[in-house]
Amino acid sequence: MITLGLIATNIILSLYCFSNIEGFEKLFFVPNKIKGDHSQNYRFITHGFIHADAGHLLFNMITLYFFGREVEGGILPSFEFILFYLLAIVFSCLPAYQKQKNNPDYKAVGASGAVSAVMFVLVLYAPWSVIYLKFIIPVYFILFATGYLIYSSYQSNYGEDNVAHDVHLWGMLFGIAYMFLLHPASLRTFINRVTDAPFF
Repeated sequence: MITLGLIATNIILSLYCFSNIEGFEKLFFVPNKIKGDHSQNYRFITHGFIHADAGHLLFNMITLYFFGREVEGGILPSFEFILFYLLAIVFSCLPAYQKQKNNPDYKAVGASGAVSAVMFVLVLYAPWSVIYLKFIIPVYFILFATGYLIYSSYQSNYGEDNVAHDVHLWGMLFGIAYMFLLHPASLRTFINRVTDAPFF
């Protein structure tokens, strides 16, 4: 239910912002504004519930639906899942805040940091489950996650597109660190399940 609630909140707020530029501007992540006015710290959270366009929203919500419903209840209890999700939004954008706080032109929106964190939690517990890229190409979670991690790391350093790859990267790392620190048994579970590869 928490996963569905998060998806509903994202959809409602994003649709509102699609037609309300003033409301959109009040919610997105602008490190320079936060630096100059700490009453705007709410942006650390609100930017994670709005999206740039329908495609951005759809991709994140589909991913959250498939991964979140497995993590919520199955791995983390619902009350902890929502706390984890909100913390992931904040922690995934802290490096961007430090890097961009003197840049008045930097803006970011989207649930990608939190969704990346949720995805990596499931990778720890089900590394050999399959995800279908573009709903067609089957790829093991662990291979997809490794490729995504490498790609995000590269793009955050060298990419010139308009995507906040550093947020994706730090979201993934937050998800792993959270589980290893607060649920240390997850490391042994991951090792056991990785070595239990279906093709060995």
